[in-house]
Amino acid sequence: MADTPAPIREGGGAHDASPSADVRETVVSLYQKPRKIYARAVAGRFASWRWALVWLTQIVFYGLPWLQWNERQAVLFDLGARRFYVFGLVLYPQDLIYLSALLMISAYALFLFTAVAGRLWCGYACPQTVYTEIFMWFEKITEGDRAQRMRLDAAPLGAAKLGRKAAKQVLWIGFALWTGVTFAGYFTPMGELLAGIASASLGPWQTFWVLFYGFATWGNAGYMREQVCKYMCPYARFQSAMFDKDTLIISYDPQRGEPRGKRSKKVDPMQAGLGSCVDCGVCVQVCPTGIDIRNGLQYECIGCAACIDACDDIMDKMHYPRGLIRYATQNGMAQHHTSAQIWRRVFRPRVLVYTAILCIILGAFATSVALRNPFRVDVVRDRASLARIVEQGAIENVYRLQIMNNAEQSERYRVAVDGLPGVLIENPAEVELGPAEAHWVTLNVQLPFESAQQAGAGVHPIRFRIERLPGAGAETPITIDEKSTFVVPR
Repeated sequence: MADTPAPIREGGGAHDASPSADVRETVVSLYQKPRKIYARAVAGRFASWRWALVWLTQIVFYGLPWLQWNERQAVLFDLGARRFYVFGLVLYPQDLIYLSALLMISAYALFLFTAVAGRLWCGYACPQTVYTEIFMWFEKITEGDRAQRMRLDAAPLGAAKLGRKAAKQVLWIGFALWTGVTFAGYFTPMGELLAGIASASLGPWQTFWVLFYGFATWGNAGYMREQVCKYMCPYARFQSAMFDKDTLIISYDPQRGEPRGKRSKKVDPMQAGLGSCVDCGVCVQVCPTGIDIRNGLQYECIGCAACIDACDDIMDKMHYPRGLIRYATQNGMAQHHTSAQIWRRVFRPRVLVYTAILCIILGAFATSVALRNPFRVDVVRDRASLARIVEQGAIENVYRLQIMNNAEQSERYRVAVDGLPGVLIENPAEVELGPAEAHWVTLNVQLPFESAQQAGAGVHPIRFRIERLPGAGAETPITIDEKSTFVVPR
């Protein structure tokens, strides 16, 4: 097989075979190094929204590990103790249903936002976008804007270039390491984590995650950038299945913009036979993935709207109406809909179904959390001995009962059993648990000889009743019933 790929034809289709056709052939290497993208800084309403979300997400991410709640870290996933603290909620591995609900809420929210306005998540709140914005800001303050960075990279290595590059790396690495420390702080209390770093006694797992997350942040936001969005993120590939012709996407208006061409402000484009596009290329220069939005919707577009801000700025300077590049739908562009008509079609059945499902799941999740019991109970039979005969011919089964206190204060519990005549707990259990504590209790449940004869051999249903007693922490008694079985041997 030949190493040279087949030529890619531009400007003509397969049916265009006439010698006079405008056909250009270009050989593209499949192994060429990706072209470095120097994104130009841009200001405007969408850039302001993007930076507002950068600040919001980072204040939440970096601030939560420092927030205290009931004399503990407000958000802490204590894997060693198998407890997850989220403000007033104390969750255990048995509460996996809540994680499932959160994943469903996130999925349907993504479907909804994408059906309405495309890749809003990617353009404004995705961690890759957020950290790339931050790293590009560090790059701008150390190396300058687009033209200065291009000149710096083309210049020979010298003291000035080395100093600027070193300053950028110091900011990048410092920020990335602090990001890794913050991530680890969600799993190890921040005070304990910082003390371990200060004394050089950090555990191996904490050290690994600080360095790994820091390295991933530095590499993805500093160097890979658009490569992550174009080749690693699956969302770019299946987003087309979530779009339709009434989805708001960033669109270039070719009927207004073409034919494009350069001109001075004094030239009337109508008299010159030109459209509104002055072919300045600024929309390409500000794009973080390096695409030309004038070529239509492309999977590389992350929906950041930087090209809208850039084009609006050029339109203002040329004294043309804004909106040559704007949020619009394919149907709206083709049928020249007004903004009101576009928005009416945005709220179509597909969007309403997503909204209804999302509201139902949110309502069920909120109700479940509000009505959640302040403690949990699990009953496990002792596998070492199903049943045994004890004093006076009574039949005894052994159970292990786990009580998990979900409250932030100490609680007392009483355990009883019923379901068979005369069944009782040989060692009456009353348990006291500290805040957010879990405890295993061994229970010897006995059935008198006469009751066992009357019940007969086999497996019989019983019920454990666990009551939270009124006390310093709780004034209202709450009871949980857990079903189990009692074995009477032959």
